[in-house]
Amino acid sequence: MSGHSRWAKVKHFKGGIDAKRSKIFAKLSKEISIAARLAGGDAAMNPRLRMVLLKCRASNMPNDNIDRAIKRGTGGGEMIEYTDLHYEVFGPHGVAILVELSTDNKNRTAAEIRSLLAKNGGTIATTGSVSRLFQRKGQIIVLREAAGEDQLMELALEAGAEDFKSDAEGFEILTDPARLEAVHKAVEAGGIKAAGAEVTWLPVSTVPVNDAKAAEEVNRLVELLEEHDDVKDVYSNAEFPA
Repeated sequence: MSGHSRWAKVKHFKGGIDAKRSKIFAKLSKEISIAARLAGGDAAMNPRLRMVLLKCRASNMPNDNIDRAIKRGTGGGEMIEYTDLHYEVFGPHGVAILVELSTDNKNRTAAEIRSLLAKNGGTIATTGSVSRLFQRKGQIIVLREAAGEDQLMELALEAGAEDFKSDAEGFEILTDPARLEAVHKAVEAGGIKAAGAEVTWLPVSTVPVNDAKAAEEVNRLVELLEEHDDVKDVYSNAEFPA
């Protein structure tokens, strides 16, 4: 999502996105089918599928859609070979962007992404020059009205969370990626519903984008990347004014 705000993705899923909902579900269905094709449709035995299902819950994806996607992945038929790609990008105004994709045609996707970047102020960065600006973390988001701070913090830390943050909108729990599921289960076992839970890339430091025109340019590039059919996730270290 545009910007590094912990609430950006929650608002993306929960807010006024009716026009984009079908596209979000289509992308999640593709991720489910890929995960099921690679390691089976049993989420208990398939870590990649479990992670996708957490994203599906955050976006309120109907169970029927999920079940159909799993069946497509495990039901045989023509085998489509997907390749996971990871692009490191410098966007407008020095903003760093990570792009994760799954594609059945690397050459086509590469050409389309390079063209999109060239037209919108982005460039492919050398390997490591952008990823070093981020850290891989498990992230759980809980809205303030969903939990009491003391109870949530105790549940999270006892389950192995690394950090707990609070602000006016709610709570952010950070974990080692390997501990995300355990901490998430502990939170929900305490009767608290998370608004989002995923393994994500968080910026080590952010780049302030205070000018309205600059913010528009950065957001445009990020949104165009997100809309590409092969793109799974986009992360940036842009920081916008509240």
